[in-house]
Amino acid sequence: MQHPTVVGLGEILWDVFPDGARFGGAPANFIGNVAGVADESWECQMVGVVGDDDFGRQSLERLRELGVGAEYVVIDSHPTGQVNVDVDERGVASYRFADDAAWDHFAFHEEWRPLAARIDAVCFGSLGQRSSESHAGVLEFLDAIPAQALRVFDINLRAPHYTSEVIDASLSRANALKLNEEELPVLQELYALEGDLHDQLHQLLLSFGLRWVALTRGANGSLVLSADEFSVLRGEPVEVVDTVGAGDAFTAALVCSLLSGESLSSAHRAAAALAAKICGQAGATLGG
Repeated sequence: MQHPTVVGLGEILWDVFPDGARFGGAPANFIGNVAGVADESWECQMVGVVGDDDFGRQSLERLRELGVGAEYVVIDSHPTGQVNVDVDERGVASYRFADDAAWDHFAFHEEWRPLAARIDAVCFGSLGQRSSESHAGVLEFLDAIPAQALRVFDINLRAPHYTSEVIDASLSRANALKLNEEELPVLQELYALEGDLHDQLHQLLLSFGLRWVALTRGANGSLVLSADEFSVLRGEPVEVVDTVGAGDAFTAALVCSLLSGESLSSAHRAAAALAAKICGQAGATLGG
């Protein structure tokens, strides 16, 4: 694929650490890393909502610095999203999200249809659908995308900000799934997954007609499964600064490599390498 169009769809927010705020939101981290990995011929766009405030203006500026188009980011009267991030001694993050943020007021705009019609890959999650308004808007956007486009559900479960209905609706529209080992038990319970990890991922693959399923396991490595390939990588030693954005980077590199025609195993290696790099720095995108 020579000149793909790739979109991050959903929440834009700021991760507030004890030492300051950093730009984030899983779809924004994803598309920022796609822009960092891909060459300049790729079109990278963010579709989301920010507030008419300093964080909103800084969000637009940061997207452009990353090489991501921001013309499909709506400015809303509600405040730009914020999340308080606590990082433990192992570098593992926990999150507390502000309520009623701008990204809770995402609605589909008819003028977005030309963009939707040319999309080659999109990444979205559950958090950006925590409000009924944003849930409806995200689904309408996904329904406007060509059937052949890669639609990655990077599930990103953040209790209590998801429901089984959101997960069901998202999986029914996705054709690829990325999750981590903390999120797998939720799907085990929802879909009665049984057997070893291969069996469980294969059950998800078949049940939802997915092209591939990726499972990240932190220091224990990762797995990626398609109908034809099963790739397993052990975790490599990394001096962890923090884990914020590592999963988003994994998805970004995996998608970039697959769109470039690489095999699943080659794409998996690129994904694991970028995730490790992000773990070793402060900041969720290449360059911090």
